[in-house]
Amino acid sequence: MKLPRNVVVVLFDSLNRHMLGAYGGREFETPNLDRFARRAVRFDRHYTGSLPCMPARHDILCGALDFPWRCWGSVEIWEDAITYALRKAGVATQLISDHPHLFEAGGENYHIDFGAWAYERGHESDAWKLRPDASWAGAPSFGRGHMPYDNSRGHFRGEADFPGPRTMQAAADWLDAHAGAFERFLLFVDEFDPHEPFDTPEPWAGKYDPQWEGPHLVWPPYMQGAVAQGVLDARQARQLRSCYGAKLSMIDHWFGRVLDAMDRHALWDDTLFIVCTDHGHYLGEKDIWGKPAVPVFNPLGHIPLLVHHPEVAPGARSALSTGVDLFATIAEVFGVEVRQRTHGVSLLPVLRGQAAQVRDHVLTGVWGREVCLVTPRHKYVRAPAAANAPLSMLSNRWSTMPTIVMDRDLALPLPDGRAFLDRMPGSEVPVIHQPYAAGDAVPFWARARFGGNHVYDLDADPAEEANLAGTAVEEALAGKLRAVLAQMGVPQAQFARLGL
Repeated sequence: MKLPRNVVVVLFDSLNRHMLGAYGGREFETPNLDRFARRAVRFDRHYTGSLPCMPARHDILCGALDFPWRCWGSVEIWEDAITYALRKAGVATQLISDHPHLFEAGGENYHIDFGAWAYERGHESDAWKLRPDASWAGAPSFGRGHMPYDNSRGHFRGEADFPGPRTMQAAADWLDAHAGAFERFLLFVDEFDPHEPFDTPEPWAGKYDPQWEGPHLVWPPYMQGAVAQGVLDARQARQLRSCYGAKLSMIDHWFGRVLDAMDRHALWDDTLFIVCTDHGHYLGEKDIWGKPAVPVFNPLGHIPLLVHHPEVAPGARSALSTGVDLFATIAEVFGVEVRQRTHGVSLLPVLRGQAAQVRDHVLTGVWGREVCLVTPRHKYVRAPAAANAPLSMLSNRWSTMPTIVMDRDLALPLPDGRAFLDRMPGSEVPVIHQPYAAGDAVPFWARARFGGNHVYDLDADPAEEANLAGTAVEEALAGKLRAVLAQMGVPQAQFARLGL
């Protein structure tokens, strides 16, 4: 079976697996994602790796998990995004994106090795406009205050002006202009929709909640217990979920233009096409909203992956997979390697039906929070044994969460006198190792209280309602997690923090 000549990746941000028709969702309409799924292989056990947004992109573009030793950050000086290797191999590479975090502090260097990149401005935290257009009245923000989006929103005069539609149209236009122009190409579409704000024009805005009156609720709170604590009432909760559905259906509609371009140029015959996401988004499941500091439950961590291979019949696969495996798959298609240690395994044997699985576990989580192990049957969420300490950060590029939407004191502090020179796990690369103790400032996601360990039988309990922590199942999984972390070479502080 020959390798595809080209690769197209469309990464939707915050794409909920359980809401897609291809995965049995019926709440919202996704006709074009379903259309793509009919010619693709559906991966049924695909999970997040490093979380949230930029760490997940690091998994895919650099192939290395980093959440066990680093939080949100840029490409390190010792590692290469896959685009650097592709450029040396003569592969044309194009990035088209409206994702603001790629162009903020903490997202540096992911775009620079693409042969060309295009940024469609104006989404969420993008510092595009200094003054709002008076025609935009705003919408309830649930404590976020004024956002850069509020300055940009009034400058979208119609549906085609919104960043998501512009990004999808630009991708379709690129395929029209470049089909047949290169021996091989990678087109990477990093689409921020359906991420909040869940803001759409009519007819989308009222599609799933036509009786709603007043400004649409496009900014979800980030918290657990929003309804129980009275932050949202049941009617507002329904409206928020409906606004997500509107954004999902709108971007699905525009995604159809990319599929049309693929059809026009018969690119399906020689192109590997990947539809994926960085993570899901809580919309009231367990009364959780947004992406707050809670364990990685399935709505966030069990994510969609659809892959079209020119020589593979559509179907479904039950093999475990995660973001770093997408890197490994693309690297195998183009026959390239990178210099840093990576953690992925190519999914081509699974796609071709040559292997039932290529890994026996997935590791996922957020730096400074629980560490989550997923096996073919179980999920094990290991929380800190006591205080959330000691924590360690290993990096030579000390950047973190975007500070344009928050004060710098909410981001990770700089190294101090406790820092020492260490080696990057699995390598001889010198790296600054900064220890943190209880009471030190840490980013948003690592600040909340912890609710102990969680163990779920994913086959018998996909809703994750029966916690098996404290049983013999946990004892076995704890041993497995300890071995996985040791093999990765995580800092010893992790073992102490997790009580392992």
